[in-house]
Amino acid sequence: MMISVFLGSLLGTMALGMPIAFALLFSGVALMLYLDIFDSQIIAQNLINGADNFPLMAIPFFLLAGELMNAGGLSQRIVSMSMSLVGHIRGGLGYVAIMASVLFASLSGSAVADTAAIGAILIPMMVKSGYDINRSSGLVAAGGIIAPVIPPSIGFILFGVTSGVSITKLFMAGIVPGILLGVSLIVAWAIVSRRDNVTVQPRKSAREILKAFREGIWALFLPAIIIFGLRFGVFTPTEAAVVAAVYALVVGLFIYRQLTVKDLYQVFINAAKMTSVVMFLVAAALVSSWLITVANLPQEVIGLLEPFMDHPLLILLMINLLVVIVGTAMDMTPTILILTPVLMPLVKAAGIDPVYFGVLFIINNAIGLLTPPVGTVLNVVCGVSKISMEDIMKGVWPFLLAELIILILLILFPSIVLVPLHWLT
Repeated sequence: MMISVFLGSLLGTMALGMPIAFALLFSGVALMLYLDIFDSQIIAQNLINGADNFPLMAIPFFLLAGELMNAGGLSQRIVSMSMSLVGHIRGGLGYVAIMASVLFASLSGSAVADTAAIGAILIPMMVKSGYDINRSSGLVAAGGIIAPVIPPSIGFILFGVTSGVSITKLFMAGIVPGILLGVSLIVAWAIVSRRDNVTVQPRKSAREILKAFREGIWALFLPAIIIFGLRFGVFTPTEAAVVAAVYALVVGLFIYRQLTVKDLYQVFINAAKMTSVVMFLVAAALVSSWLITVANLPQEVIGLLEPFMDHPLLILLMINLLVVIVGTAMDMTPTILILTPVLMPLVKAAGIDPVYFGVLFIINNAIGLLTPPVGTVLNVVCGVSKISMEDIMKGVWPFLLAELIILILLILFPSIVLVPLHWLT
């Protein structure tokens, strides 16, 4: 009955159009009334405690770093480097989009920000060169969801805070799966792009390639610094976010000189707006999380799935199917915050490695960004390329299928995640 009260109040308020943060608070109040423990002070205290968490400080700094990179010219130079390497190959602009997506993912960790930046630069170029606009937009959208998987990942930070799993280990475990997602897009693009009669970009000379890398090397240093620092314990993920923001600021202001002091005001405003939305959502979700624990809902879920507890693979398949379904109707952040406290006790009871599960969970949630009707990344690309949701779905499905195949392989072969994780940590 308690599960019905929680889900009914949450889904009911969302169906009425209530913002998800307020729907989470409402479902928490409904659960408190059902348990006869309603107290407004408990709600206020948990709201404050939910946001008062040191690891969550990484989120505003990584969001700020992303804004500084876009304004400071780091993003443009990543595209230029990719263009110099593969722009001359048939279908080369598609490979540029994939390479840029992987590199962007290692800088900001935000799917929406990366997709918007890459789409604004590359989609007009691809259309002008004769590429199908639906397929080009679909590729950029599919590349954008690599951002929550490769460190630094805001999704991993939220999952780590909510579940108590090491964020550093999650970061390290996401590297290989993120690269595999990029490889799957390369294979899919090589198959589908053969239909396009496109203009091939001129081959760059060795001097032009060297110039592109010389200008872009400062952008490449950032992921290397973050991964090295986390691997050898130089700094925590939260400190890595501060390093990323300061690095992007210094490079944009003093090396590329594309960022001005006047630009900083708007950069800080944009980062603050995104941060406020995410942090309020986190605070509201942690009120529900506390009540989920008090109401003992995870134990009820475990009881329902008791017959399957000896089959971890079956449990994983059921959980991932659930997340796929939820991902069609809910954005990534609330899905992580709502489902993590419910699913983690089940995962531990089934003997599944929490870090490995975290990687699968985040990849699945990232794929949810490509599934309508919510599909946040799809909506961003539709806005950039000025096409309808129906059109982009025609273009994205081969790449969505490729990424789902990678997810299935990771479920069937855990060593793809666990062996590199063991080496990196």
